[in-house]
Amino acid sequence: MGVQRVPWRIRVAAVTGPALLLMLSLVAFSGRADPPSAATVPEASETRCLPIKPIRSVPDLNRLVTQVRGSGAFQGADVGADVTLQDGRRLWLFGDTLRSADFDGQRFVRNSMLVFEPGCAQVVLPADHGALIPDRADGVGYWPMSVAKIERPGYDLVGVSAQRVKGADAPDGPLAFDNLGPAVALFVVERGRTPQLLGVRDIGPDDDDPRRPTWGAATAVSDGWVYLYGTARPGRGLVFGFSLHVARVRPDDVLRPDRYRYWDGRTWSRDASDLATLIPAEGGVSQTLSVFERAGRWYAVSKRDEFLGKDLVVWSASRPTGPFTPSAPVAQIPSEPDGRLRYMPLAHPDLLPERGSVVVSYSQNDTDLAEVARDPFVYRPRFLRIPLPD
Repeated sequence: MGVQRVPWRIRVAAVTGPALLLMLSLVAFSGRADPPSAATVPEASETRCLPIKPIRSVPDLNRLVTQVRGSGAFQGADVGADVTLQDGRRLWLFGDTLRSADFDGQRFVRNSMLVFEPGCAQVVLPADHGALIPDRADGVGYWPMSVAKIERPGYDLVGVSAQRVKGADAPDGPLAFDNLGPAVALFVVERGRTPQLLGVRDIGPDDDDPRRPTWGAATAVSDGWVYLYGTARPGRGLVFGFSLHVARVRPDDVLRPDRYRYWDGRTWSRDASDLATLIPAEGGVSQTLSVFERAGRWYAVSKRDEFLGKDLVVWSASRPTGPFTPSAPVAQIPSEPDGRLRYMPLAHPDLLPERGSVVVSYSQNDTDLAEVARDPFVYRPRFLRIPLPD
């Protein structure tokens, strides 16, 4: 399925709320009374309703992911970034997604979407039953990192920050892929109706150097600035985490890398080579993480040393530029010697909110793909609640 290229006229919008609202300031449609048309994009349709019980607690979330079999269109996946729509439904965006052997379409795709409403979960499928954000013609796919919305009368514009990936045609986790750079996908969601893809746009040229920060691994908006956090992997062995860096840009310039300014430890520099390291790669964060602000304090939530680590840690700071101070481990999510992988925790600040804590999901996988195929529950995120440092 081809990707419809929409006119990305830059427009300054009122940006509030969670990460990635910056992405939605990029569209020409944001001031219109009527929803933008997706008629030129092959239409997406939801699968039948899968009945689910009400979600009122973290145990309810884990019962859902460990006990509900799902449809053939969605057996298991990783990542799991979410946003709540104005009509009360919640969208979840997933990365590498496994479908059943008898599914009529691609069995493995690099992204997918679920829609949750009271008593019902549905999978959103494109017309060709492939990835919802379709692969490029050269096979490069799009792996969601985070998601947000802008509300308009009768519809939402939903923006998805993704990384461009190439690599294994199986759910082998983030290290099975080369990361080529960021991209932005845009959906329109009318009240009560199926999300429709408007378009996707790559940002910058393809570059698979792991030492180059992946901007948008986490994103936050504050005081009229977009803070783009980037993760990078050093070109040396025996270092298993990713370093964390930050750039900033005005919302209307987010597609203009020449407008980015990079924190050098003292001030904002035009030169990307001046990057300061907020968190070092040794004992560092996952490739994708969460950075958010609450009550004037900034938090970075991630797992130290990714697959080979075990400690879920909250780094905190008084400013988006740090310095970030790590907490003692707030939970342990180790990978196992038998091949069970646990990786890439993401915070969900508006999911079942409680003061002084946050709900976190983490991805699971197994090095034995036959085990994943036999039991898709292996390849689904798990949830826990963690305390935030004072």
